[in-house]
Amino acid sequence: MWALFMHASIVVKLVMIGLVTCSVIVWAIIFDKFTTVRRVNRLANDFEERFWAGGSLEDLYESDGAKPVHPMAAVFGAAMGEWRRSSRISGIDLVHGGVQDRVNRAMAITITREMDRLNRWIIFLATIGPVAPFIGLFGTVWGIMHAFGSIAAMHNTNLSVVAPGISEALFATAIGLVTAIPAVIAYNVISNSMGVFEDRLDAFGTEFAAILSRQSEERGA
Repeated sequence: MWALFMHASIVVKLVMIGLVTCSVIVWAIIFDKFTTVRRVNRLANDFEERFWAGGSLEDLYESDGAKPVHPMAAVFGAAMGEWRRSSRISGIDLVHGGVQDRVNRAMAITITREMDRLNRWIIFLATIGPVAPFIGLFGTVWGIMHAFGSIAAMHNTNLSVVAPGISEALFATAIGLVTAIPAVIAYNVISNSMGVFEDRLDAFGTEFAAILSRQSEERGA
């Protein structure tokens, strides 16, 4: 493979270098996102265990929500913080004073922000997946043109004249496919995992909003 690279034309070399660089970035993103998905799900499991254990929401806010280190704690912290600020307003009606709407908006904004952060760089996988084969194909076409140029210059159609240029050209296509296939597969898997996690945050937000609504009604009773 090194010999194929060294004997390729400068344009094909640039294509190969670009594709290899993209492949390295793709695998770095894959490793980072799979690690991130496992980490946020593990932290969410731990948080939900503490949340549903029946302890004080105030204590949980002080320990996890005030300075959240993972998305679910951030959603909890945003809702709890808005609810606490509203409950301290003198004379406010927690049931009919628009508190629930503000809490829901705070959670929705936080979920969107956290998912945007988690989905960062995934668009690179979506871009490289369909584009890399065409970049490799460009290198292939250029290499074949170079091979035909060699035939014309040497006035010889012998296989020994044609084969090196064709091999270099096809090698560029192979690198493009090796770059694209993992990117497409990883994009689909990671996007699905992120979608599942976003649904999990939405479900938690809905359940927590119901709890806060019930507590508001109890205070207003």
